[in-house]
This record gives sequence, structure tokens and C-alpha cells, in this order.
Amino acid sequence: MPAITEADVIESVADGLQFISYYHPPDFIRAMSAAWAAEKSASAKNAIAQLLVNSRMSAIGHRPICQDTGVANVTARVGAKARLDWRRPLQEIVDDAVRIAWRNDANPLRASVIADPFGRRMNTRDNAPAMLHVEMVSGDRVEFDVSAKGGGSENKTKFAVLNPSASVADWVVRTVEAMGAGWCPPGILGIGIGGSVDKAMVMAKQVLNEPIDATDLRLRGPATAEEELRLEIMDRVNALGIGAQGLGGITTVLDVKVRSYPTHAASLPVALIPNCAATRHVHFVLEGNGPARLTPPDLSDWPNLDVRDAWKDARRVSLDDLSRAEIATWKPGEVLLLSGHLLTARDAAHRRIEQMLAAGKPLPVEVRDRAIYYVGPVDPVGDEVVGPAGPTTSTRMDRYSDMIFDRLGVSLVIGKAERGPETVKAIARNGAAYLIAVGGAAYLVSQAIRAARVLAFEDLGMEAIHEFVVRDMPVTVAVDTKGNSIHVMGPRQWRIPA
Repeated sequence: MPAITEADVIESVADGLQFISYYHPPDFIRAMSAAWAAEKSASAKNAIAQLLVNSRMSAIGHRPICQDTGVANVTARVGAKARLDWRRPLQEIVDDAVRIAWRNDANPLRASVIADPFGRRMNTRDNAPAMLHVEMVSGDRVEFDVSAKGGGSENKTKFAVLNPSASVADWVVRTVEAMGAGWCPPGILGIGIGGSVDKAMVMAKQVLNEPIDATDLRLRGPATAEEELRLEIMDRVNALGIGAQGLGGITTVLDVKVRSYPTHAASLPVALIPNCAATRHVHFVLEGNGPARLTPPDLSDWPNLDVRDAWKDARRVSLDDLSRAEIATWKPGEVLLLSGHLLTARDAAHRRIEQMLAAGKPLPVEVRDRAIYYVGPVDPVGDEVVGPAGPTTSTRMDRYSDMIFDRLGVSLVIGKAERGPETVKAIARNGAAYLIAVGGAAYLVSQAIRAARVLAFEDLGMEAIHEFVVRDMPVTVAVDTKGNSIHVMGPRQWRIPA
């Protein structure tokens, strides 16, 4: 039997990471298509349509589904009898693959990994290291699960050690209801039950790579306690009315995956990890006969959708002569098409602005009465002016709301997910508004960007302040000038009473 070489691993993992950056798994496409067909909420249906159109565009163009191309998560199951021609630790081998994948000239991925997480937080520039988990199993081959996990959904991870008599379903439903929309639903919930703290977390992460089969499970009926729990949680979470992007609707989760393990008699550890609408993973096997060969999904897997149908009645807005009086006429849930100039800024830029103000230094950019888009775009290739550029989770910017609205006079911010109550008050107090673009539709959104340049903080990389010129950029009014929020109104409308 030939040996499995380092080169086989590096090429296979690197190809896998590129592959999943622009291909959704076929089961996910089918599940999202079914959710779109069944959705009764117009806002949620429009959001799902954008996700599906974006997915097909990414598959054709071989460009990232989401601007957050994630952190590489790799599980390797090494057969005890496998012949391995490795001279280095697997971590080093996999990290080489990550560097190759992220620096691919044809499809560069956004470097999001930072070193020294509680210190200077400097970007590694190549997205290494990977989050690697290795298991020894029976057999003579090595199996890999390769996924890319975005920060928005990862940040919503929850863990608890419940009383052994407690209801796991009750805890999950309460937790999901409180999570908000920052994890970009509709997606999948991974749940690990039992074991230890670390075991539960690993199970919850790994189970997200299993095929979506909730519909088949419902048709044949549950055969185990885990399968009964899956259906109960799925039904109860969808009844919350959260819906796509938190806009209110009938589908919040496409599937719930559960894995359990023996645990201490006094404990009931439970880990919950959501996977977003940019679900990205691939499985392959190495047996010593060269690198893995990955099969792309068929374009017929996607429905034939044109999101422009949902925008035909949208209000067109010129950002370059926008007044507070016009902003005051917008209603929560209304679709707008933005044209003109807007600025970008996210965590690091906000932090630096705060530091400059504290030091009495002038800002390099005038932001009063302007629009700020919370985004960290992917680098462009070819004739692109910018790579995929979808929104980041807005709640992380809530701590800067008084500075942005009260002190600096920004009139409009664009991101994804809900805003906290104090931010909503600041928006209303200043006659401003908060808009959302669809998280996970980054390639589609980038098509509206016609010019881009860096204005300030170039050393921050993707977190620098850019100026974009956009034409017909699709957004939805999330918080109006009176403080009404679609993330409150939508789920309230679509919630099914218990």
C-alpha cells in the first residue's frame, strides 16, 4: 500500500479550503431552496433569495460566498494502520495548506486570524494557524473534514453544564431566542451533549459537518432519543419566528444536529454552536493514491431566481444629497437601493477613531452626515474594484454608538443583525437610521460597488477606512428615526405561541 505524503495532505486541504470558499454543499443548497419556496414572510423570502443568488454567483465566479472567509477548522481521523510519509507534525502540514489557500492569486481569501489575542492582536496575514483536531481510528486511511467558520456565528457559541434533570431542548430554545441574528440565520445548530467541557464543544463543532437530513428524518420518524431531540428543537426554534437574518419568518434553522457521549453522573454538559448561511465544509479521504479530487455541485442544484423582482418597487436613495428629513420617511422592513458614496469602518477603525478623539487629534476623514458600512472586504482580483464585501455583525460596534451618532453626527450605518437598546436610542435621538444588508450574500453585494479606495488607516488591512461608490446597493431599513426595529417587529409578527 503506498504512503500518504505531506504533499498529498497539503494539496488536498488547500484545494478543499478554496473549494468551500465558493461552493455551498449541495444538501445545503437544496435545504435553502426548500426554505425559500415555503417562506411566507416577504422580507425573509427576499433575504433567502439573495443568499441563493449569491451562492450561485460564487459557484460560477469562483469567488467567496462571504467576505468573512472564516477560520480553517480541520478534523483528521488517522487510521491506525495508515502508511504515513510525514516528517513534521500534522499542525505544521495543515498550516502550510492554509497559507497556500489564503494566498491563492486567482481567489485570495480574507486573512482574519490574529496572533496575541489579548495583546496587540496583529493579523497573521495568512490565516494560519488552523484549528486542528486529530483522532486515531481504525483502518488504513486518513479522513478529513475541512470547514471554514466565520466569526459572526462562532461568536454566538454557548456552553452550559445543566442539572442532570434539566431539559436540553428548553435550554437550547431559550439560548437561541436570546442569541439575536448575528449568526446569520437560516443555518444549522450543532449540539454536543455529555462528555466533558472540551468533548461537548468538539462534538458540537464536528456534527455541523454532517449532511442535512431533517426532512428525511421527519418522513421516516425518529428512531433514537437524539433524533427526537433534533426534531423537537427544530420545531420549537422555528416557531420563535426569528426567520432569515432575524427579519421574522417561518425558517430560522434548516437542521439541528446532535451528538452525545457518556458523562459524569453529576453533570449534563451542553455545547451549542450555530452555523450560518455561509455554511462551508467538505469531506475527503486519502488512501495513498494521491491528493483528493473534489466534485463541484451541479448548477442545476440552484433554483432559477432573479432577486431584481423583489427590488422593482424598492425606493432608490442618493447618498450624496441625503437629508435627515428624507431618512425620517423610511419605514422598518422597507427595501432601499443605495447609490453614491459611503465610508467603511469596523472594529479596529472605530477603536482608532476613539483613541484619536481622546488624544485631541483631528480625524483623517469627515464623517458628519455620511453613511458608514460595517465591512471588511476581500481583496479584488482581475477587473474587480473590490472583492466580496458583505456586512459584519453590527452589535460589536454598539459600544461606539454615542461617539458615532452624538459626537460625530453620522446619519446612516449599514451592517447586519440587531442593535442594542442604547444604540437604538442613540439612532432615534439623532434622527439617524440603521440599515442591513444580507449577511452571507457578499459576492452579490459587491456587484453594486463601482469604485473603491482606501482613505485612512491603511495599516489595518481589510479594517481600513475605505470609500465606496455604490449603485443600487440593496439594503433593508432595520431601525428607523423613531427607534422602531424590524428585529423586534418581525419575530413578534411571525412567532407561533407555545
